[in-house]
Amino acid sequence: MKRSTAVCCLLAVCCAALFAGSVLADNWPQWRGPADDGVCKESNIPAEWSATKNATKNILWALPMPGMGSSTPAVWGNRIFLTSADHNDLVLLCVGTDGTELWKQKLGTGDRKFMRGEGNSASASPCTDGTHVYASDSNGDFACFDFDGKEIWQFNGQERYGQFQIQHGFHITPVLEGDKLYMAYLHSGGHWIVAIDKATGKDVWKVERQGDARFENEHSYASPFIWRHGKDSYLVVHGNDYTTAHRLSDGQEIWRLADLNPQPNRQYHPTLRFVASPVVTADLIVVPTAKRGPVVAIKPDAHGVIKAGSEYELWRKPKDTPDVPSPLVYDGLVYLCGEGGALTCLDAKTGKEHYTQRVHGSRHRASPVYADGKIYLTARDGVVSVVKAGPKYELLASNQVADEITASPAISNGRIYLRGFKNLYAIRSEVRTPP
Repeated sequence: MKRSTAVCCLLAVCCAALFAGSVLADNWPQWRGPADDGVCKESNIPAEWSATKNATKNILWALPMPGMGSSTPAVWGNRIFLTSADHNDLVLLCVGTDGTELWKQKLGTGDRKFMRGEGNSASASPCTDGTHVYASDSNGDFACFDFDGKEIWQFNGQERYGQFQIQHGFHITPVLEGDKLYMAYLHSGGHWIVAIDKATGKDVWKVERQGDARFENEHSYASPFIWRHGKDSYLVVHGNDYTTAHRLSDGQEIWRLADLNPQPNRQYHPTLRFVASPVVTADLIVVPTAKRGPVVAIKPDAHGVIKAGSEYELWRKPKDTPDVPSPLVYDGLVYLCGEGGALTCLDAKTGKEHYTQRVHGSRHRASPVYADGKIYLTARDGVVSVVKAGPKYELLASNQVADEITASPAISNGRIYLRGFKNLYAIRSEVRTPP
């Protein structure tokens, strides 16, 4: 009897430990992580690594890619999904967490490079619900696959919604919520927001987004997001001089943030196209613009047209927005990473600046992520700067891989996954036992 009790207790302890481990480990199912805000809640995430000819530290493996890509990996369990060029084809890859390629499926054909080689047609990140994975490319090819690589459905967005007219290609990441996928097709050839049945690939609804943007500002490179608070949720769309919120049921507009294209002396800024996406949290939405323009923080319960000074604005920073990296919000602070490597930390409630510090003097195209008390900033030259989270600036580490990186990191089960132009890297602390 005593032996039986002891065995039961031991089993209970083991199960609790296993359950605790599973709670601490998060999937990274989309571009900006579990809550779509760039925040990972895991611990024991490494701050230092290197992959040079002389030394390798905390690099678990590096898998050569078939071609260039800027998509952030989506991670679910022991599978990693990412898009890539493969010669002239555009493909979706499934890689095991042991660093082996499991399968590769073609999305479309016709790879192009954009912005002096900073991105290409494989720049939109995939997303997954744990059963299927959804991916698109800049030519409008959109497909769903199961975890074994079987195609469930596919279509081309240009055939369905009209020819893309956008200077640097269409790179919007699909947004998954419930049984639908949401996309915003904003360019000179049309301004459409669509909800797609994730099981069939067919449109649930399609609405035209009204706007008065002109010239290059008709082009948006920002991905939409879902705002959630309890049972409430809506879609946030950014581009064409405005940020708008839409009901998930039918696309009807809820609110519209204006005055994002400053017009001193009534002169319209013709190239203020939006690239950086808003960051959406339960009690705060931070909206970037472009080319050193304003940053605006608004209350999520807004309604109607929101202009500068509106009751629904928490604060407005008149200049120095990030141009490409999206903002990050964590623990009452807003982090803005400029494309030149300057990090700005603001109070989330007031917009008061705590510091602005140049971290690393190279172009930053990836969005910052948070994990384990640290902010990770990824530069194109393969340097990832790690800054201590908090109102005082402290650089913890500067890490180098011999690659170019414009994809944002993904963090799952104690590992950081970096998608370089040449390789996919898995990084973990050496003291941690691999899963």
